Amino acid sequence: MIVAHRVEDVRAAERAALAALPAGTLMDRAAAALDVVCADVLRESTGAVAGRRAVVLAGAGDNGGDALLTAARLARRGVAVTALLTADRAHAPALATARRAGVRARAWRAGDESTCAAADLLLDGIVGIGGGGGLRPAHEGLSALDGPVVVAVDVPSGLDADTGAVTGEVLAADLTVTFGTARPAHLLAPAAGFCGRLLVADIGLADLPAPAVERVEPRDVAGRWRRPGPADDKYSRGVVGVVAGGPDYTGAAVLAVEAAVRAGAGMVRYLGPGHPTELVRHRRPEVVAGPGRVQAWVLGPGVSPEDPEQQERVRAALASGEPAVVDAGALAALPGTLGPQHVLTPHAGELARLLGVERAAVEADPLAAARRAHERTGATVLLKGSVTTVVGGGGRVLTAASAPDWLATAGAGDVLAGVLGAALAARPDEDPAVVAADAAVLHGWAATLASAGGPIAALDVAEAVPAALTSLPGWDGRP
Repeated sequence: MIVAHRVEDVRAAERAALAALPAGTLMDRAAAALDVVCADVLRESTGAVAGRRAVVLAGAGDNGGDALLTAARLARRGVAVTALLTADRAHAPALATARRAGVRARAWRAGDESTCAAADLLLDGIVGIGGGGGLRPAHEGLSALDGPVVVAVDVPSGLDADTGAVTGEVLAADLTVTFGTARPAHLLAPAAGFCGRLLVADIGLADLPAPAVERVEPRDVAGRWRRPGPADDKYSRGVVGVVAGGPDYTGAAVLAVEAAVRAGAGMVRYLGPGHPTELVRHRRPEVVAGPGRVQAWVLGPGVSPEDPEQQERVRAALASGEPAVVDAGALAALPGTLGPQHVLTPHAGELARLLGVERAAVEADPLAAARRAHERTGATVLLKGSVTTVVGGGGRVLTAASAPDWLATAGAGDVLAGVLGAALAARPDEDPAVVAADAAVLHGWAATLASAGGPIAALDVAEAVPAALTSLPGWDGRP
């Protein structure tokens, strides 16, 4: 996993490290890491380092100092470096080092966006982890910058490092280099979309507490997804009950069932009207139609809130207390309280309706909205999006971001529901938030495999799940 810590925790770890190390050590380590990254970026983007042009934006704080020391290192590599000082003061020792190395340093002035645009590389050290609220008015033009590769120091300027919310103009990065640990903004939507590729450089921070946010990676899923062993049967592998579809959305039943089968369920039961039942039987003859033993439920894909028959099945399943994926139409049938074994899987619009707010409010701060839903219902909440956000018991926050943009297609949520239902049935003793995040990662990995860079349909994603599992980094197939 990639773990992220709040600013106050990072600063406490930095203070402890500073007390044990010679003065300037952490900043030197940060600059050394940035120098290597910037040199690599120049080679990749222009084919060389010496003779290339870089602009360094340096604010008043330690991030500005990191940027200025990096400027000195790049200048010694033969890069023509201009440092633009964006505050009324600068980190004096770092500025002196940069000037001795041949860096041209001067104060920011109006129109310097064109200076930045003409560079091969732009190093953003305007504001560090203490910033937020958007770029200052004098620098807002940088948000529309086009031209150089942008490398951010710690976080892109304009972002609040502790949240995923975006409240003003941001200098978007192609690559962000942070130190010791990630920050929540790197892993949460919509802020993560401004960070580009993330690199975490080790500078010797220790004694960090439990993370504020965790990003689940494909390798993590490979280590946790349950494989059957010689003693397993269809029941120990997990029986999934699916209440999905109806007269209007018959395909949702097929997609959810297909995904549950493909994700490794030992048995799938389908409960629904006659026409969807026949479609399911035709597509997956091994599925059992009708009630019986179930270890986890998939509830709601394609179910109309005005369908009394399916809604009654949803209510009965929720009353059973078994783990359940609560999706789409089932979100309208929530009882007063749920447990963490119930995983709500709304998209932004559905969560907005659940909370009684505008969709834009959910999209502006997905984590805050997911937390409200968790606190209100007691359930684990998986909020779907380009970055999927999971809030579980104890307020644990996990994210997943393995999916291609092509996954924004009709029926994709039905497939995720089936994959997650199979995972909940197979892993009843594990943290449902972790199981949910793992399912989201596998779902995205399958979409990437099915897409191969182009358009996909939801059924393509379901069919790709077995191959996606076996292609996960670290997968060995052994129980």
